[in-house]
Amino acid sequence: MPSAPPDLILAGGDVLLHDGAWRVERADVVVRDGRIAAVGDAVRRDAGSGMGPRPSTTVRDCSGCLIIPGLIQAHVHLCQTLFRGLADDLRLEDWLVRRIWPLEAAHTEETVYWSAALGAAELLLGGTTAILDMETVRHTGAAFRAVERVGIRGVVGKCLMDAHPEGAPLELAESTDAALSEAEALAKRWHNGAGGRLRVCFAPRFVPSCSGPLLRAASELAERFDAQLHTHAAETIVERETVLRTTGLEEIAYLDSVGIAGPRAVLAHCVWVDAHETARLARQGTIVVHCPSSNLKLASGVAKVPELLAAGCQVAIGADGAPCNNRLDVFAEMRLAALVQKPRLGADALPAAQVLELATLGGARALGLEADIGSIAPGKRADIVVLDLREPHLHPAAGDPVSRVVYAARASDVRDVFVDGQPVVLGHELLTMPIEEIVREADRSAAELLRAASLD
Repeated sequence: MPSAPPDLILAGGDVLLHDGAWRVERADVVVRDGRIAAVGDAVRRDAGSGMGPRPSTTVRDCSGCLIIPGLIQAHVHLCQTLFRGLADDLRLEDWLVRRIWPLEAAHTEETVYWSAALGAAELLLGGTTAILDMETVRHTGAAFRAVERVGIRGVVGKCLMDAHPEGAPLELAESTDAALSEAEALAKRWHNGAGGRLRVCFAPRFVPSCSGPLLRAASELAERFDAQLHTHAAETIVERETVLRTTGLEEIAYLDSVGIAGPRAVLAHCVWVDAHETARLARQGTIVVHCPSSNLKLASGVAKVPELLAAGCQVAIGADGAPCNNRLDVFAEMRLAALVQKPRLGADALPAAQVLELATLGGARALGLEADIGSIAPGKRADIVVLDLREPHLHPAAGDPVSRVVYAARASDVRDVFVDGQPVVLGHELLTMPIEEIVREADRSAAELLRAASLD
């Protein structure tokens, strides 16, 4: 019996493929039922047969373009997008106490919705098709609704905080039972929603804000729902010393003791880990997310990514949040991730090809979706980005295409974006929501937050 006609053919472009190493092939990408059906010469083959594409098939001309896997950010905070520009030039501890925690405490269901919508729109327009997102303590359902509407692939978690770190508003501390009960309810409502595009993670904020019982229970919930764990770890020396003083263990060892370890566990930052902790992370299969712009802007330091990779650690990449970056631009993060290691270890410390793997295959592992996304291959979900190569900064065209993506490309070069084979950006325009509405409502919501928050 003949197979059904494809839904979409991306025709005539150069396709970035990965089969142990990156390579480029001039080919058509054929999409059927939300998955990649084939990479080959589908349009030319049909034309040669005299039949042409089926009327039900959309053919998108990609000549002069580079077709790449959807890029993946494994640590973002969509709830913080409205805080952009409100928390600059502060070290992490002051940044949290004086800006982020008061603003999060002031959030309403509506402001979380528009914060998430603004962030998701920025991410899609910039070629990020999938995210691992930590929200704030309340109103995570509003973030899910925004992510569902905008069309990005999202693994989203309610922030869990049952302890009260110094300077945190009382409104952000919940009882252990209440925090876990709401997280479980969100998982029952949203996990594997929107045809599998939405998933839940369990997201303790970081050790200083979480009790041991909360962390253990979050790990158990992640096992029960086959979900990821998403937290911060070893971001600053202060955090590292605080955990050692309060628990009697180094942070990575403590997280291991409460079940935050292994392929389900995703630790953002890990700037301050020693060699023996790096070895422990590698043995566990725990995933580290490198956030270079955030770590530099908050003066936290530079994660030793080459050493992590050499030890066998799994590493992904993320922009973190808009108030500590201030962009959610995966191209900026890739370029910076490569550059920041070179003065320390040499020009070849973290090559472009390796960095691109952090933002594709590494991100897919962090989201627990390595079988479905992260590369262009038959059977995988059709999360695909089309880069327009016409701009001067992408020429001459004779160089390495991976170098063009990591060192030269910009978010503005993203022409088209498909998630599950559905167009969400075409011709640089977001299709799922009017961008004018998102910007207008985000600006209004940010002004509302500023009036409600108690900022010094």
